Amino acid sequence: MERFFISAFEKLVGVIVVLLLLVVLGGVVVAFIEPSAGGLLPALGVLLGGTLYVILIGGSLYLALGIYNNTKRTAEAMERMAGK
Repeated sequence: MERFFISAFEKLVGVIVVLLLLVVLGGVVVAFIEPSAGGLLPALGVLLGGTLYVILIGGSLYLALGIYNNTKRTAEAMERMAGK
C-alpha cells in the first residue's frame, strides 16, 4: 500500500510540473498581448519568474522523493548488514 502512494505521488509531481509550465506559458502569452501593460519586457519577466518558480517547486518535490528513496535504500542496506 505504501508503494502505491509513493508511485502515485511521483506521477502527480510530474503532472504538476507539466501543468505549471503550461500555466507559465499561458501567462507569457497573456502578458505579451495585453494592451494596457503588455509587451515583450513583461512577457520575458513572466517567463523568467514563472520558470524559476516551477524549478523551485518541482525541485523541492523531487528532492522529497529522493530523500524518501535514499532513506529506504539505506534502511535496506543496514538490514542486510545486520543479517550477516
